[in-house]
Amino acid sequence: MKTLIREQYDAFWRDGYLMVDDAVTPPQLAALQAEIAGWVEESRAHDKPFGPPTIDGRPRFDMGTEHSAEKPALRRINNPSDISDAYRDVMLDARTVDMVADLIGPDVKFHHCKINLKLSGARTEVSYHQDFAYTPHTNDDIVTALLFLDDIDGDNGCLTVVPGSHKGPVLSLFDGERFTGAVAADAETQALARSIPCVGKAGAVCLMHTKLLHGSAANRSDASRGLYICVYTAADAVPIARNPMPSVNEGRIVRGQEARFARLSEGLVELPKQPKTASFFTVIGQESKQAAQ
Repeated sequence: MKTLIREQYDAFWRDGYLMVDDAVTPPQLAALQAEIAGWVEESRAHDKPFGPPTIDGRPRFDMGTEHSAEKPALRRINNPSDISDAYRDVMLDARTVDMVADLIGPDVKFHHCKINLKLSGARTEVSYHQDFAYTPHTNDDIVTALLFLDDIDGDNGCLTVVPGSHKGPVLSLFDGERFTGAVAADAETQALARSIPCVGKAGAVCLMHTKLLHGSAANRSDASRGLYICVYTAADAVPIARNPMPSVNEGRIVRGQEARFARLSEGLVELPKQPKTASFFTVIGQESKQAAQ
């Protein structure tokens, strides 16, 4: 291992997540924060999802229904590494990538990235789910790196996780035939009872296994909560469902070499319904801001 120590490696595989401070350099963090500030200001001029479209034609920037010019509620930027040098640099070459390689490498490829943003007063919540149910692969050597763009505490909508849940089953995100994007209500109640908050200073990262149960509450504070979320897989993990957030960089090898063979370790896998809207928040019942008719 190049970046993590053995105790960190063991903690990740025991708990399904790992918090690490100072995961990017101060200049990298400052550049990411400056881009966010600019995008928030740009969002004030829009009353519905906007921006240069993703490669599947969806708006890149999404806002909650509470969004206004006076009180922006920008909540999602899809694949910012497609449009920002600062975000592309971190996606490709930050310490976070070396940490992921320590966990599932040496051969690692990029799947997708996004920013989940909860500005002051935003009503955005994330229902409990496991990422693997959205992005199933032939094996589960998949790590999500959630980089803290702000100081995050228990009041501004922090990520909450269920330690050890990555070792259990992948729970359904369907209610009958309807894809809800979240686990059933009783499963969420159980998850909330066992969950712990992931808090820390801007520049910290939460490395999360793809099968870890997690969610987050709304921002109840005056402080912004931003996460830059990059998903990486072992090079021999091959998607068995369409990427919900396709990118020009999808499948790019970021460490090591590409795989000649796919490694198969999964059995029966429920296939997700991919969102056609600007973000998955609409799937879990939180509509986007729309212009008045």
